[in-house]
Amino acid sequence: MYVALADNYDITRAGMMYVCQGIDQTEMRRAEDKAELIEQLKAHPDAVVVLDYTLFDINDVEELEILYQRFPQVQWILFSVDLSSDFVRRVLAIAPRFSILLKESPLQEIRECLLFGQRHQRYICQRMAELLLAPQVNKVEEDVRLTPTEVEILKDIALGQTTKEIAEHRFSSFHTVNTHRKNIFRKIGVNNVHEATKYALRAGLVDSAEYYI
Repeated sequence: MYVALADNYDITRAGMMYVCQGIDQTEMRRAEDKAELIEQLKAHPDAVVVLDYTLFDINDVEELEILYQRFPQVQWILFSVDLSSDFVRRVLAIAPRFSILLKESPLQEIRECLLFGQRHQRYICQRMAELLLAPQVNKVEEDVRLTPTEVEILKDIALGQTTKEIAEHRFSSFHTVNTHRKNIFRKIGVNNVHEATKYALRAGLVDSAEYYI
């Protein structure tokens, strides 16, 4: 099994390497960005991709569907800290080649998910399965309440600054800014930078003229 790891966290790479070492005939390689990932998939069209959707440079569900159409034999494992149930439902509707694994999952589930990927089978971790099976409640749309700090960080994100760059100019730690980022994404119901940027533009937090400079 060839595993392409599309995740920029050192701790995730180390953990995945440890798990893969326990699975026979498994080779894992990191993809630094989308272009490198595509090159790996050209060479290994039946790979298993472990993708942190919230941090990697893939914009939306439509782009995931394009990648699936281009590489129909690839098994995708979306491995992220937090994914909304609506987003997951849209992804699962694309094809049975998509699996869902949250980073809070125990080691046993992570290993099981990789073994399912090796057999080209779908896997959904226990926590996400519970969220998907929970009764759907019709909610009246409510105002999103971001703190002043979250608003400023969302503006920075929309203007293309990385978590590291935001931390440096705010004199904060990477961990602190990353925690704010996760809270922002959860509150506004998005899963990546592209969606967060569109929200910031719609909400008037960033001027479109400033965005396109």
